[in-house]
Amino acid sequence: MAVVATSTSTEMRSEKLIKEQMENEGIRKDIDVTQLYLADSDLQSVTNLSRFKMLKNLYLNGNKLRRINCLKFNYRLAELYLENNQLVDISGALKHLTSLHTLMLQRNQLTKLEETVQEFKAMQSLKVLNLFSNPLAQEHEYRMYVIHFVPSIELLDRSEVLKDEQDRANQLYQQEREVLKQSIAFGRRCEGPPIRGATPVVEDNHIYDPKKLVANNFHSPPLQNPDDAVTARANNRSVMQYSVFDWSKVPKLEERRQKEPTDPAPVPQVITVRFK
Repeated sequence: MAVVATSTSTEMRSEKLIKEQMENEGIRKDIDVTQLYLADSDLQSVTNLSRFKMLKNLYLNGNKLRRINCLKFNYRLAELYLENNQLVDISGALKHLTSLHTLMLQRNQLTKLEETVQEFKAMQSLKVLNLFSNPLAQEHEYRMYVIHFVPSIELLDRSEVLKDEQDRANQLYQQEREVLKQSIAFGRRCEGPPIRGATPVVEDNHIYDPKKLVANNFHSPPLQNPDDAVTARANNRSVMQYSVFDWSKVPKLEERRQKEPTDPAPVPQVITVRFK
């Protein structure tokens, strides 16, 4: 009963703060509220804010919030400040806020990386995200994980997301796709051995019998020996070279997550194949 009473009292206090703010700004209708400042108010819970349909900026930082359950219908939120609280879980609380482009969650108590990132996957406009000073930020490959599963992020934990980081994240978490891409991208012609014979000539009947092929060109006489002609024709073929990454020795996501952060990151080997 004491917990319920405390929660109710803080909700009433947040309601009072909202009323005072609207009066100070001369706002009479809930629909005209686009910004609310409830920071540093020692709040453990916040009154339901669903009635503020046009709310875009919300400051709840510097309180004692452990969970967020006051934003069920605030779909227009663009900036949400929740840093310096006591949040332990945000599952199901933010994923519907698809208009967010700035989200501050640093200095909380979030521990579950997968569940937390799951909240951001539908936020295609999310550009700025802070998660540092949470236990989950200590997990191995934390930054790569967030960059891969929230590709819209441009600034993560006050550091710009670089193209090299995006490529590395794709290599870590989309290994099968990267293997296919590398196998296609690395295919190229390379310089073959020197020509030792003449260009082979095929008879008019188009029957590709090696014994009937006789090599010839404008600079050398016809080869009388069919075996020499076949050898000359083989030497004239272009040599192809393909290089691919061998990902079989690189541990998958579950295995990497179990490794210690100090363990060196495995580097895939390059396999090169040449043929004619």
